[in-house]
Amino acid sequence: MRIVTWTIRLVVFLLLAAFAAKNVEPVALRFYFDLVWTAPLIVILLGFFALGALFGVLALLGTLLRQRRDISALKRQGGAAQTVPPPPF
Repeated sequence: MRIVTWTIRLVVFLLLAAFAAKNVEPVALRFYFDLVWTAPLIVILLGFFALGALFGVLALLGTLLRQRRDISALKRQGGAAQTVPPPPF
């Protein structure tokens, strides 16, 4: 299974490297107030991908912290959490 996982990782890395090598032309990203940023296309794409991933992590952070707080409260209650019957579905 490890060989399959590393093979998939290698294939994905090679595809992304080939994608990056083909998208090195400079493009102009135009903001408001006549602000222009010129950079290679792959830098802009990877930057926006990283920002999207960061926003996704930040969006889940509140839920994660609430769940950890609930879990720690249930652990402090001890065995009382185990007496709750599971839902009927």
